[in-house]
Amino acid sequence: MTLSSDSSLKSNLHVVIGSGTVGERLAKLMANEAKQVLVVTRSNVIKRIPGVNYVIASASSTQSLIDAIPRVDVIYNCVNPPYQEWKSEWPKISNAINKFAMMSNADLVTCSNLYGYGPYDVVLTEDLPQRATWTNGQVRAEMWQQAKELFDQGKLRVTEVRGSDYLCANEQSRMGHRVIPKLLLNKPVQLLGALDQPHTWTDPDDVAKLMMVLGADGRGWGRPWHVPSNEPKTQREVVADIANQLNVTDYRVKAVGAVIERALGFFNPLIRELNKGNYQFNKPFVMNSTQAIETFRLSPKPWNKAIEDLVLPYLEYMAKNGLDSINKLGNKRL
Repeated sequence: MTLSSDSSLKSNLHVVIGSGTVGERLAKLMANEAKQVLVVTRSNVIKRIPGVNYVIASASSTQSLIDAIPRVDVIYNCVNPPYQEWKSEWPKISNAINKFAMMSNADLVTCSNLYGYGPYDVVLTEDLPQRATWTNGQVRAEMWQQAKELFDQGKLRVTEVRGSDYLCANEQSRMGHRVIPKLLLNKPVQLLGALDQPHTWTDPDDVAKLMMVLGADGRGWGRPWHVPSNEPKTQREVVADIANQLNVTDYRVKAVGAVIERALGFFNPLIRELNKGNYQFNKPFVMNSTQAIETFRLSPKPWNKAIEDLVLPYLEYMAKNGLDSINKLGNKRL
């Protein structure tokens, strides 16, 4: 199969696979731009975005995707399988979506992260070799390698966006459920990793923006792009900024410590996997996003706005459900 530039074969349909943190934002952003958007989910979505259509299909089955979706212009892979299941789930999902894109003559934009690089003692740039030393990082590196090979063979127009740790209101964000409820309830904030090492943080709205731009701009294919992100901040600094936004002046923050981290990982599969990538927080972990900023004339969401947007869902949830409810979020999405 070779790539076709015949616009008559295109439907101007943008298919977002996955309706999680990034997928939902991307679908909303494109709908606001009057694009025709179809979101693929594993089950029914209760809270739907106006102007967006939905379909149920399996992201790990090429046939399921083909059966459910008409001709498509651009596919956005925003799937996020459970963290501890990446080794078993991602290869199936990635292969199915790659085949679906090729069979549909569609372009593919994939949402990824920095895990594939592995440990480096330098600022991360897109040209660094991926040399991950742990399973989840190796999975992401292999996914890109396979996609890049298809691009080099002329079979698939593909690109990948890579962001650092997200600032968002969920249980997977290090600065979400683990921090804000504690500050609101005047409980100690306990964080994994070192508190005072510089770290790049990415707003998922900026991930969605870059994905939309790449889907429309022919300069992006065949290589990865780092998501425009603000200057690095330590975990302690981020907590201080969140506390300031909440008008909380008396709070306590401390590191969990390596021994307790290992113990928690024994009982919690998510923390066990996070511990394997603890190099990201035990020393400087900084990403450079200059290439995307300069090439596409983008800028990250202002830091103060990012913190405000992070905090707002918790305040709205608390106002609606009461103070005690904020301590019972579990894995609830806000």
